[in-house]
Amino acid sequence: MKKILIAVDLQNDFIDGALGTKEAQAIVKNAIGKIKSYPSENIYATRDTHSENYMDTNEGKHLPVKHCIKGTDGWEIQSEIKKALRGARIIDKPTFGSKELAELLKTENEKEPIEIELIGLCTDICVISNALLLKAFMPEVNISVDSSCCAGVTPESHQKALDTMKMCHIDVK
Repeated sequence: MKKILIAVDLQNDFIDGALGTKEAQAIVKNAIGKIKSYPSENIYATRDTHSENYMDTNEGKHLPVKHCIKGTDGWEIQSEIKKALRGARIIDKPTFGSKELAELLKTENEKEPIEIELIGLCTDICVISNALLLKAFMPEVNISVDSSCCAGVTPESHQKALDTMKMCHIDVK
């Protein structure tokens, strides 16, 4: 069985930028270690990607903090993580969950059975969205999340997201 790692939105704005937290900064070393434990051809990374009109979008109206604007430093994957991801496939996504990623992995699973592990930021927004989307696309695929390589907006919302994923048959490590 092929093991796939998904590194969700490990970008500067979520680590030490516009929406950064000390918890996000604390997972960087763990995330790098996890990434290095997978062959690069088995890694997919997502990148939250917005345009200058972000504040006019539905998301911008609910989260009025400009972040991950394409081409800015905040949009870039954190430098040490980016080095570890060398050779990984990067998918830009304009919203929380990536249908493109789910469709790619569903096709890959049809060729050869896969298992999926997710890490990244933020547990309670983009990690959970992608985990649940992947579970909906591939209900029989084993999906897990490494909680030591994730951080939420707050420690409480991080834990609530992990609990929700457990209830939806996503293994939490």
